[in-house]
Amino acid sequence: MQRFSFTRAASIAIDLGNSNTILGNKTSAFTSQPSYIVFNSPDKTVRAVGQEAYDMAGKTNHNLKVIKPLKGGVIKDFDSASQMLRAMVRHSYPGRVFFSRFDHVVSGVPYSSTEVERRALRDTLAQFSANQTYLLFEPIAAAIGMGIDIRRPDGIFIVDIGGGITETAVISLSGIVNFGSIRTAGDAFDNDIQEYIRKKYKIDVSLTVAEKVKINVGAATLLGENVPDPFYAVGKDSVLGIPKGVYIEYQEIIEVLNSSVQKIEQIILQTLEECPPELAGDIYGNGIYLTGGGSLLRGLRERLISKIGIPVHSDPNALFSVTRGIQTVIENPKRYQAILVK
Repeated sequence: MQRFSFTRAASIAIDLGNSNTILGNKTSAFTSQPSYIVFNSPDKTVRAVGQEAYDMAGKTNHNLKVIKPLKGGVIKDFDSASQMLRAMVRHSYPGRVFFSRFDHVVSGVPYSSTEVERRALRDTLAQFSANQTYLLFEPIAAAIGMGIDIRRPDGIFIVDIGGGITETAVISLSGIVNFGSIRTAGDAFDNDIQEYIRKKYKIDVSLTVAEKVKINVGAATLLGENVPDPFYAVGKDSVLGIPKGVYIEYQEIIEVLNSSVQKIEQIILQTLEECPPELAGDIYGNGIYLTGGGSLLRGLRERLISKIGIPVHSDPNALFSVTRGIQTVIENPKRYQAILVK
């Protein structure tokens, strides 16, 4: 994990996600870690966070407990989320967290989150001394991170497919005009794959293995080029209870993920249907901007173009668009004061 240089007016950009937590400073530097934490069960002390904790998933003894503190894009376990984020910030800003104030702490938050869910995030951020603490809606942060001028009076359509949630938003004049949200995203893809392998091959695999299948051979449609090699997934024979592996072809995963991808298509179409006519014309010309880790699924852009019939632009750095947007904001918070949420 990267350590940021010590500066007098340090600020933190935070993207606290289902699958990964990304921290950034005022420059282009950032650090990304899996959103996992491991506790020692007897005394509830922290054993590991981030990548080290992720690597322990499914392999711990009864004295260790692995927790993924977020679900559906929001905090589900406040204490675990607070301790995980504290450890990550402490590592990135050694010696600073409790001895001097930060300038700004800004965290992304789903637009569809409830006030209770936002309060949990605010309380998590309150442990850090900061002159100002703000939330920033993730679709707006993602648009800024992709270099889009959100202040213009054009319709900008953002589709952010994260780990636990997919959000669609039409942005104009620095605000969200209409939006959609479903809890179908990268984690749902992993669950689909895990269930498929269990039913088809009678092999129980962990979600971490299912995620590796998604990364290595996941696809939304047939590919004309860059076809991935089959991936060898290893788990436990659900009948005999012995280790067993199977090669998974990418064509299999297309069908496995079809239902979840259809749900994403439906929320995109629904958001377009509810869009004011003037902005719909802008979107027809500007296209759809696709971002978030789930958008990296092979063939997804091509499938959406075929389904919707308008241009779709893929963010080449989709995992970091929200963080990059927040970094832009903390470089000049006065300029973006109107979009920051207390």
